[in-house]
Amino acid sequence: MCLAVPMRLVEMTTEGNGLVQIGGMRYEVNLSLVEDARIEDYLIVHAGFAIERLEESEARLRLDLFEKMAEIHRRKTGRDTQRVEPPSRKKR
Repeated sequence: MCLAVPMRLVEMTTEGNGLVQIGGMRYEVNLSLVEDARIEDYLIVHAGFAIERLEESEARLRLDLFEKMAEIHRRKTGRDTQRVEPPSRKKR
């Protein structure tokens, strides 16, 4: 299954790339599909590409939904969700 996740842009890196953050983790993503991305923008990220800009309120709503799904998983399975580092991402 593929998910597109809201992440906050925290730093511009090389031309056309930036660092996004979610849950204390940072990933370098390609920004070429989002016109005029700026620091503090919330972006939908999928497969290493920022694909859409979101209003902060919408990003928070979506992140809350992900957290609710994780909580349901914890209650049903008795296990916490596990972070898996994608092999193609650069972590800083």
